Amino acid sequence: MKQENSYQVGIVGGGLAGLTLSIQMADAGYSCILFERNKFPFHKVCGEYVSMESWDFLERLGLKLSEMNLPRISELTVSSPSGKRLHHHLDLGGFGISRYLLDSKLAEIAKEKGVVVLDDCKVNDVKFNGNEFTIETSKGNYTAEIAVGAWGKKSNMDTKLTRAFTLKDKTEKNYVGIKYHVKTLFSDDTIELHNFENGYCGISRIENNVCCLCYLTDSENLKKYNGDIKQMEKEVLMKNPFLDKYYNEAHFLFEEPLAISQIKIGYKNAVESKIIMLGDAAGNIAPLSGNGMSMAMRSSFVLNKLLIDYFNKKITRKELENKYEVFWKKQFKKRVELSKFLQKLLKNKSLTNFTITVLKALPFLRNAVVKSTHGEPF
Repeated sequence: MKQENSYQVGIVGGGLAGLTLSIQMADAGYSCILFERNKFPFHKVCGEYVSMESWDFLERLGLKLSEMNLPRISELTVSSPSGKRLHHHLDLGGFGISRYLLDSKLAEIAKEKGVVVLDDCKVNDVKFNGNEFTIETSKGNYTAEIAVGAWGKKSNMDTKLTRAFTLKDKTEKNYVGIKYHVKTLFSDDTIELHNFENGYCGISRIENNVCCLCYLTDSENLKKYNGDIKQMEKEVLMKNPFLDKYYNEAHFLFEEPLAISQIKIGYKNAVESKIIMLGDAAGNIAPLSGNGMSMAMRSSFVLNKLLIDYFNKKITRKELENKYEVFWKKQFKKRVELSKFLQKLLKNKSLTNFTITVLKALPFLRNAVVKSTHGEPF
């Protein structure tokens, strides 16, 4: 019999990776607890375009996407800072849904299937004693045979574990993410990516005739304007004519922008202090080089199978860790490295203009680049 506050799987973080893993674990008959520091439902800084590779997976979990009347996105428009533009058809494409809706629906499904979901709960530490983990939280202590880190782009836990990327040169580039929901004239089937100096902005339709407008910028852009987001948008983003049009014509629904700072693009260890890392906790990827949401869900899909093998004693804990690390490196390390390269490339306006010119002239190259950002359905 399971002891009180003791579970087979403890998941720290209630984003897409953590929620989808918890549902799969519950479906397989394992006890699972999930900790989320925010209270569902809540908004999250994220471009809300999800690759179609994840559609069937989410429906199998119990999320009835086909009944939600969501925008289906099959066209891509990209512009340079000066307004040079290219258009491309997305063979696989994606769909639009807010993280507010998507995460809260998955949390409901998790609870219905028996996952213990503790939201508004901060995790202070995770310790391994050789047999199990103790998870210390603001709502008490819990134990789990397996601990999974799914806490996103940054967390106090990264520092607590003294992860390598937190100890790197402080001069290494970091980025700021800003998100709004807006109402404006916009096509349901299109996602647009508009480059500006040291950053780029995506806009696409989500549910309820609303658009997600989300951008990533070098933190130096914000420092230059003393942390004044509105001033930076006026002086930097709105130099792109397409962004200038949206900022002047759209109705912004948030009173204040949603922001996250100190984002580092790069690879992280997939296993740290015996904790298995999922999604952004294992590596941050720039939106231009891959769909991070689908990557997070795919990693939960693979980890779920490995955990079932572990609990059925087909593999040891060490084999579980090794197999997951091999999967992560094979599937995602190149994408993360490509992310860092693209971020540096986009700092140069001339190179951005040149790249768009080349891609317009060479459809086969354009196809290859787009294909590299979308995985196969799973």
